[in-house]
Amino acid sequence: MKRLLVKINSKLDAQGGFLKAVSVLVSGTLFAQVISVLTLPILTRLYSPEDFSLFAVYTSLLMILSVASCLRFEIAIPIPKDKNEAIHLVLLSLISNFIISILIALIIWIFHNELIRVLKQPNFSILIWLVPIGVFFSGIYNTLQYWAIRKKKFTTVTKTRMIQSISGVFVQVSMGLGGSSAIGLVIGQIFKVSAGIWRLAIDLWKDTSQVISDINFHHLKQSFRKNDNFPKYSTLEALANSAGIQLPVILIATLTVGAEAGYLMLAMQLMAIPMGFIGGAVGQVYLAHAPEKYLKGELNKYTYQCILQLIKIGALPLIIICVLAPFFIPFIFGSVWQRTGEMMLWMLPWFMMQLLVSPVSMSLNIIGSQKVALILQLCGLFIRCGGLWLLSLYSVNYVFEYYALSGFIFYIIYFFMVSFCLRGK
Repeated sequence: MKRLLVKINSKLDAQGGFLKAVSVLVSGTLFAQVISVLTLPILTRLYSPEDFSLFAVYTSLLMILSVASCLRFEIAIPIPKDKNEAIHLVLLSLISNFIISILIALIIWIFHNELIRVLKQPNFSILIWLVPIGVFFSGIYNTLQYWAIRKKKFTTVTKTRMIQSISGVFVQVSMGLGGSSAIGLVIGQIFKVSAGIWRLAIDLWKDTSQVISDINFHHLKQSFRKNDNFPKYSTLEALANSAGIQLPVILIATLTVGAEAGYLMLAMQLMAIPMGFIGGAVGQVYLAHAPEKYLKGELNKYTYQCILQLIKIGALPLIIICVLAPFFIPFIFGSVWQRTGEMMLWMLPWFMMQLLVSPVSMSLNIIGSQKVALILQLCGLFIRCGGLWLLSLYSVNYVFEYYALSGFIFYIIYFFMVSFCLRGK
């Protein structure tokens, strides 16, 4: 038995500890996803498809805005060699997040009625006020998480993910049992994005307290100028990417009759299980090691190694889940959710390509090709949202099917562009 454990450990330590780091993050993500999966059949019976439709609108707005709330300074944190510069990026990220969260709240206050009218969701009138709160806590967590990734504290990140999952589903189930409507799902989501912040904040303070006390405005200004490609290009890129995925959900909620967005919300939550379980873990480990590989001229080789690992460990589970979805979804979640199973089968090609591309898409930021990434995401936004809007002018019967197909087309284009840009790197 001892020999077996030694052999497993040595295998995990191979490739510079890549597999070991992935296994640590995967274990936490697996725990979080298991909790989510076990509670989803309960939530679909406590909340109606219409509640999930409102929750889909909230979650989509949250995900669109939260990716830009830190002006993408957070993703730059693991990159610089100099520790002081990385700390400056942490502070820039937190300051940006605070300012943008306040601006979102002001916009909602000034244009509240107009926003509700555009969304065509009168029941969203109160929930919209929770958007800036979710954005604020999400930005804090993301910033602290990237510092932990820089320090390769994957175990700490894993523990916070466990805390997030337990906190979020506990609140959602508790409020559902109390007769709450969509607000129970939303408040649970806020707990989910904010839980774990305290643990990461303590680690950050231990690592940086002496340096932070000596930082002044001049230091922050220097770091801002040195990394200004992130707010200038990467922020727009991330907004375009997130809007390309999430804005169609809002459009579907606005354009279609019934709870189509609610069915889509559940489908995306279920598809996120293998994506977060495998793709998310590989992506964070990739980002932790990729800057070193780039300096050694090994980034292209390292990227393809990661893609091969994703194919080996991710393709089969994704195929099995989607092919069986039309059969097990009504049985597990109730017959009213049959449409969700059909959606998941349509989404298989899209999520298969996303699984391979998303974890290594950060390579464009590492090699300084933020402009290329921005152009790609703007193209993706046009393909998805522009095409969806044009289709809706003639018919709303196939808006979801187009959405699924456009996602596949976008990630095919993205894959070939990443391959082209990494040649010789």
